Amino acid sequence: MPQIPEKIHELTVGQLAARSGATVSALHFYESKGLISSRRTTGNQRRYSRDTLRRVAFVRAAQRVGIPLATIREALAELPEERTPTREDWARLSETWRSELDERISQLNRLRDHLTDCIGCGCLSLDSCVLSNPDDVFGERQAGSRLLVERRGGRPGSGSGTPDRELPSRR
Repeated sequence: MPQIPEKIHELTVGQLAARSGATVSALHFYESKGLISSRRTTGNQRRYSRDTLRRVAFVRAAQRVGIPLATIREALAELPEERTPTREDWARLSETWRSELDERISQLNRLRDHLTDCIGCGCLSLDSCVLSNPDDVFGERQAGSRLLVERRGGRPGSGSGTPDRELPSRR
């Protein structure tokens, strides 16, 4: 990993990529999403402050645990402008994300536990399919796991009319 001398206070996109492990295109994407920022030189080249390394590390760590970029951006927006996230920032934010992650883990565990039932069905047409209709949201209206678009002026799937609403239907 290339070392950056202490006296250098700004990094090129290539230097930032080499040090952070993120690709140049990922850094450009992060910048377009407001997660990091740069200034432009007179030659229109990007220059990043050294503390951007920590912001990129913060973003990548949050992504690895499944936090959406929009949520990460909101978290970074709470920090004073241009301030780098600290250990305390990470601890506070990770605590708020914990319940969201716990819910996702719970959903994945339910999916895993019911996967065999669905495969046993073969056609995904159980009256209450735990994959296509996890909380039987549509079960009160009609049985089945497949959702078809009901079209105005015709029967579902007839191609006439415009999409109106989704209703469950047996396969």
